[in-house]
Amino acid sequence: MKRILLYGLLTIATIGFNACGNESSSAIEEVSSSSECELQNSSSAFMPVDSIENVSTDTSTLFTPSSSSSSFADSSAESSGTTITDPVEFFDTTRIVFTLKPFDGPLANPHKGFTVAVGGAWTFVPEFEYGPYGSLENHAWDLITYGSGYMQWDKLNPQKGVYDWTELDKLLDACEKNGLGYALRVLPYTPSPINGNDTPVEKYDWTPQWVYDMGAKKITAILQGKGYRAQVPVWDDPVYLQAAKDFATALAAKYDGDPRIEYIDVRTFGEWGEWHASHLDGSEMPSAEIEMDMLDHYASVFKKTLLVLPSSGAGEVYTHALNIGITKRDDGFIGIPGRPDSLVRAYKANLPTIAENIAGYKTMLNYTDIIPGGYLKWTPERWVSAIKTAHLTYYVLDQDSDDAYYFYKENKALADSMTHVIGYNFTITNAELQTFKEPTVTTEKLNITVKNTGVAPCFFDVYMVAEFVDSAGATIAQFGETVYIPKGTFKDEMSREFSFTHTVNARQANVADLPNVSVAISLYESEAAFMEQKNPTVRFDNDGILENKKLLLKP
Repeated sequence: MKRILLYGLLTIATIGFNACGNESSSAIEEVSSSSECELQNSSSAFMPVDSIENVSTDTSTLFTPSSSSSSFADSSAESSGTTITDPVEFFDTTRIVFTLKPFDGPLANPHKGFTVAVGGAWTFVPEFEYGPYGSLENHAWDLITYGSGYMQWDKLNPQKGVYDWTELDKLLDACEKNGLGYALRVLPYTPSPINGNDTPVEKYDWTPQWVYDMGAKKITAILQGKGYRAQVPVWDDPVYLQAAKDFATALAAKYDGDPRIEYIDVRTFGEWGEWHASHLDGSEMPSAEIEMDMLDHYASVFKKTLLVLPSSGAGEVYTHALNIGITKRDDGFIGIPGRPDSLVRAYKANLPTIAENIAGYKTMLNYTDIIPGGYLKWTPERWVSAIKTAHLTYYVLDQDSDDAYYFYKENKALADSMTHVIGYNFTITNAELQTFKEPTVTTEKLNITVKNTGVAPCFFDVYMVAEFVDSAGATIAQFGETVYIPKGTFKDEMSREFSFTHTVNARQANVADLPNVSVAISLYESEAAFMEQKNPTVRFDNDGILENKKLLLKP
């Protein structure tokens, strides 16, 4: 513990001390001569911090209302020919400077970071070898903060006005139970299962049949490279568009603001809902006006949950999305030059950016780096550069659980380090506790400096709390007031100073004086969570994190 006396205050009636005499009380002999001069030539003077670095940590002998204090005042007055008419008043101040070290290891925090595909609640059973409890002990899950995946429109909306959320709720509950959020995509179509002209339409066209029964049109397209026929919705058909809007309205009524959902992709159009029909000759995407109208509808019904424009939404559609608070994802990371730069517009619009690699890790390792006509291979340097350039908040660690397993096995140290870089990352760079003791009151002031050392702002509200805690981190009392930090205001590379004040009447017991009491700093997603004595959800990037995620300050 580094404890330094900051100030000693003397209040006397008149000025008249000898300059730098030898008659000073032995209680302050350790103070330098220059500071003695400053003290003795002021009727009400504070000692500056840098003039008393060698003062003993025991402040009980300094300017106390004891006989030694009185004799000091009397002898000083006698030597100067001055009479003291008022008694000496005093207070003394100590300072504890806390030791701050970085946290060593992966730092997974909510509403940022890495994800892998989570196809269902079965992901979390021991029988799934690549899961968090599987036989392979896949430690890529140490980095994962949310799951991601898709649901079929026709399964969620089997009849007009009828919705079945059963499987989705099971998945969301499983993720929540395992400390994860979930990023949702509801797909109307995927050509992946088409392996011949006789492939059943329901295998790949996930637009509900009742939509066609209501009069929505479809066409026959040709799957590029294979020549297979495929039935495809007419994307700008008014019946199709209204059915898609009705589904969005129902989805929002059920899940808008649901804490289990991290974000929702607007996947209304095209293959895999990616707003393109690149592999379907004969299928045409709707106009930009229709696409923007669909975004407007989603924004009108989703007031709380983050919405995302898929990778192929571009041009004026991309601009419009940003203007109404819908962010952008990119699915071509690492493999296509310039893709990280395309997300900078969303970052500048103060929205979180989202990315997914163009293919699985093992596939990208075999790319040729021949552009055009090929893709860039995965390298550690490109991976780090992509995250930093795009100021990523969310990143698909890999598209499949097995790829994530091999990726992490071969790049553990790098991946661990990037958990401290992606998104926000709160680091306390300075912390000190000052205690001011006066005759009638004791005031303790905790000053901390916090820096966001990540590459993006914090895009959710944060409530910072200082607490007196016991050795296990349990709250004994709050230290000062809760600090509210609105979402998007704590920018990357920003440092901010915060103060917490605790005042106790001299006649009252001071919780800070109890044995085994320490000070902890915590970050909550709501003030109610703290008031309900829940554990915080966000961790500082500092050594000393307790099991309950509070940061114990260590002198």
